[in-house]
Amino acid sequence: MPDTTPDPLVLARDIVRAFLDTMEARDLAHAKRFLAPGFTMVFPGGERFDSLEALVAWAKPRYRWVKKRYDRFDTAQGPTATHVYCFGTLYGEWPDGTPFEGIRFIDRFTVRSGKLVDQMVWNDMGEARSRARGA
Repeated sequence: MPDTTPDPLVLARDIVRAFLDTMEARDLAHAKRFLAPGFTMVFPGGERFDSLEALVAWAKPRYRWVKKRYDRFDTAQGPTATHVYCFGTLYGEWPDGTPFEGIRFIDRFTVRSGKLVDQMVWNDMGEARSRARGA
């Protein structure tokens, strides 16, 4: 009889992708179901958040909207958790309605017991904003 046990790396990747999809749709109530107690996020510049609402409020003056194009997801099993990295580019609109695209990003998530423990974000949004402003 074949082993039908789900691959923990695939499960972790699917949890991350589902979370990102719900965040992109701004369905915060659904997105919260993916989070472990004490979940934290760290964005470029060392911006740390412990709630999705705080992240959305921080992002509001930075852009009208943003979405992700994924190049790939990499997973790695650690001793106590699975780490999921997603790579790609951001596209959207600046606050004045000017479109942007091709902004590189990497997100790293820690998944433990089927829940997201933390998220670390690296991207070139700040540099792209400076160029868009003519700096």
